[in-house]
Amino acid sequence: MKKNVKQSIKELFNKWSGEEAVEILALPESGSYRRYFRLKGQTKTAIAVYNEDLKENIAFVEFSKHFKNKNLPVPEIYAVDLDKNVYLQEDLGDTTLFDYIIKNRPGVEFPDHLVDILKKVLEQLVHFQIKGSEGFNYSFCYPRSAFDKQSMMWDLNYFKYYFLKLAKIPFDEQDLENDFLKFSDFLLEVDTNYFLYRDFQTRNIMIRDGEPYFIDYQGGRKGALQYDIASLLYDAKADIPQEVRNDLRKYYIEKLSEFQVVDKDKFNGYYFGYVLIRIMQAMGAFGFRGFYEKKTHFLQSIPFAIQNLEYLLDTVRLPVELPELMKVLRALTKSEELKKFKTPKRKLTVTITSFSYKKGIPHDDSGNGGGFVFDCRAVHNPGKYEKYLEKTGRDKEVIQFFEQEKEMHRFLENSFKMIEQSVEKYLQRRFTNLMVSYGCTGGQHRSVYSAEQLAKHLKNKYDVAIVLKHRELGLELN
Repeated sequence: MKKNVKQSIKELFNKWSGEEAVEILALPESGSYRRYFRLKGQTKTAIAVYNEDLKENIAFVEFSKHFKNKNLPVPEIYAVDLDKNVYLQEDLGDTTLFDYIIKNRPGVEFPDHLVDILKKVLEQLVHFQIKGSEGFNYSFCYPRSAFDKQSMMWDLNYFKYYFLKLAKIPFDEQDLENDFLKFSDFLLEVDTNYFLYRDFQTRNIMIRDGEPYFIDYQGGRKGALQYDIASLLYDAKADIPQEVRNDLRKYYIEKLSEFQVVDKDKFNGYYFGYVLIRIMQAMGAFGFRGFYEKKTHFLQSIPFAIQNLEYLLDTVRLPVELPELMKVLRALTKSEELKKFKTPKRKLTVTITSFSYKKGIPHDDSGNGGGFVFDCRAVHNPGKYEKYLEKTGRDKEVIQFFEQEKEMHRFLENSFKMIEQSVEKYLQRRFTNLMVSYGCTGGQHRSVYSAEQLAKHLKNKYDVAIVLKHRELGLELN
């Protein structure tokens, strides 16, 4: 740290707190050129920001004052010395929403308590967009006062030159420029008179005592409602499952409807266009920071962004023809140059359980709430015969019994067809969990055999993870 920067920070802290700073800790660098420090005195603490961009400093300080007046959860500004490019803000701790998700997410699952915290975030987003827009002075915005055509073209060309070029994705310059112009015209057909946070993503949201607080909104400006929710839900490394994204979008619209009339079809019609431009903007940043500045951790987000693009290209049809852009995006998802980056593990897990109806239907621990329960009691039961009483559906003798039973063959064939339909759709939609349960009287013969056969069938046919549980036998197999 330069001596004059350190001295400026210490002087401002002393003036504000009346205490000497006994500790100054430089915080990890982010994606900007701002530098952050945690200062501690005998009883007080603050975050110091050093930034040589005066207009950006003014934007953050003025926006913070405005949002505080609207009772929005942003850091309080303690002291400012713009002549020395420093200011002090409230210390909201070290836990970002991204950190919170990673810490509380068991593997690929996305439990209910994480959905609940995201709902709190979305409620506050509505407040920023509606209450925050009231009396907002857009003259402090930097570098532009609106997410207008010029801003969009900047983002699109950022993507073109810092991602497509550096990732060696070929394109026709004029045709792509024409599509960019049509695309931005399409996006600007919606109402753009709301506060747009601009970088509304999980690393710019802090979690303190279970509640969200918001930082890094200095790039805010006037714009459309769809942009910020798209930014959050398609935040690359946060990797929110698609089904959760869909539910949260519906929740956001419900909350927005408490403040104004919402045409859901119109909102959704433009929503995925804003998802797309946000993904492209983020990929431009990954390319600039990763390919150009050689900050390799930014490149780790590329596989997640590509997965999001693949979902959009496979499931969404925008009501505007963009042939060159769509061709380029398809090429991007198939690029050998980009395949060298590690693809995140996001397999579909099929949990298959055998059980006894006497002890109740198995509970779905994934929180997915989907799947099947099949009743095997219509099939001939080997448990009626003395020689099979101590055996299970995993034993050779019982397996041979069922191999001779046409009832079992027909039962499994029918159940497999239904399960396959869901597996294929879940894989296509990038769902992460499917639960299948087979029940019989004792949970020993028919249900165990059925569960075993399904596990073998799915392993042979699909690239899925299998968790096989025989509840009444006390067995769990992977």
